[in-house]
Amino acid sequence: MVAVGLADDKVYCTMVPFELKALTRMFFGTGAVERVGRLARELGGHRVLLVSDPGVVQTGHTASVNTRLTDAGLEVFTFDGFGANPDSNDAERGRTYAASLRIDLIVAVGGGSSLDCAKAINFLVTNGGVMADYRGYGKVKTPLLPMIGVPTTAGTGSEAQSYAVIADAATHMKMACGDPSAAFKVALLDPSLTLSAPRGVTATAGYDALAHAVETAVTIRRTPLSDAYSLQAWRMLSSAYERALTHPSDFEARSSMQVGAFLAGLAIEHSMLGAAHACANPLTAHYEIAHGAALAMLLPHVVRWNASFAAERYALLVPAATAAPAEALAARLEHFAAAGGLETKLSRAGVEPGALTGLAAQAAQQWTGGFNPRPFDAEGALEIYQAAL
Repeated sequence: MVAVGLADDKVYCTMVPFELKALTRMFFGTGAVERVGRLARELGGHRVLLVSDPGVVQTGHTASVNTRLTDAGLEVFTFDGFGANPDSNDAERGRTYAASLRIDLIVAVGGGSSLDCAKAINFLVTNGGVMADYRGYGKVKTPLLPMIGVPTTAGTGSEAQSYAVIADAATHMKMACGDPSAAFKVALLDPSLTLSAPRGVTATAGYDALAHAVETAVTIRRTPLSDAYSLQAWRMLSSAYERALTHPSDFEARSSMQVGAFLAGLAIEHSMLGAAHACANPLTAHYEIAHGAALAMLLPHVVRWNASFAAERYALLVPAATAAPAEALAARLEHFAAAGGLETKLSRAGVEPGALTGLAAQAAQQWTGGFNPRPFDAEGALEIYQAAL
């Protein structure tokens, strides 16, 4: 972990070892998506699998990217056979579809579901097996095909990460499958593409990004580099979230949300996440609660639960708070949830008290819980769920 404090007006740090290598080349700006054809050719692409979920297909963004790829002389094959929470069966369907196409590049257009499904398909196309074989990090034998990510929401930050987060079709629990080659070679951040996102998507995806900034800022794995990403992501996201909701055509707000989500994704690469994400995954698995919506119910209570272990870190996110920074931050997160029209009580989402012990046991098994600043186990998860009920 990194301990930062003041002694004789000097900053001191106790740091874990870390590595800096830019895995993804990122372009940001209006019209960034117009580069997709040229960049695909630069990456050696000729036969492209275009992965995009049905909702994004309906916006026309997928067809637009398809046109730019074909205009650059590439053959394009589109796969959209998955939904909001892609699972291992979806990845297998994608692999089956692509098996005979001799693809040499993958382009993903959409939110986190499209980006993660593209990565999952890539694991299976290049290395075979099933998704569970790649749970963890660095388990591939053959590097994945190069990929270009074109996010149309500001949320997961998958375009900045070397992990695919995919649900196990049997258990519905999410698996993090990572490898350096699973990072997008190129990410095209074009804020104009996010203008079509419905308000509900903007709210839940944006809250996910906010949660990434908050959790990465306090984990035991954080580094000076992840701190820089986390804090700047929080500044951008927290200043733009409400504006993007109330004025959805505000281009500057949309831009801040998109870049902030990317920076928060970079922070995850170096810092990982914590108890809120560990507790959120069972809720999505068993109640089909959207990931960002689950975080809105949990994160304020996780911040309070972590207070005695992370108050100084939380103070960096709410510098105006003169006392009890964890409470000030939790209150602000509750305010954001209200602004997004997100539910804040588990009971109102159909979660009954009798289910909490089982959910807590599953939350304790989630990888992200091990990076939480306060030691996290089933007992702690139960306390968080009870507070959120």
